[in-house]
Amino acid sequence: MTSEAPRWFKSSYSGNGGQCIEVATNLATTHDVVPVRDSKDTDGAVLHFTTGTWSAFITYAAARRV
Repeated sequence: MTSEAPRWFKSSYSGNGGQCIEVATNLATTHDVVPVRDSKDTDGAVLHFTTGTWSAFITYAAARRV
């Protein structure tokens, strides 16, 4: 992927219930990738999304659904 290290941060919607993700947006501009991982398993699998795909997901998730 890249030699630049992801700078992880936990979702602002994460509570203390353990259902959390971490995202590293620092690679979006330079590498067109947004890595995402489970905050409870930081050594586990990392999903890599293109910035367009991640943006579409955030837009979808933020929309009010009835």
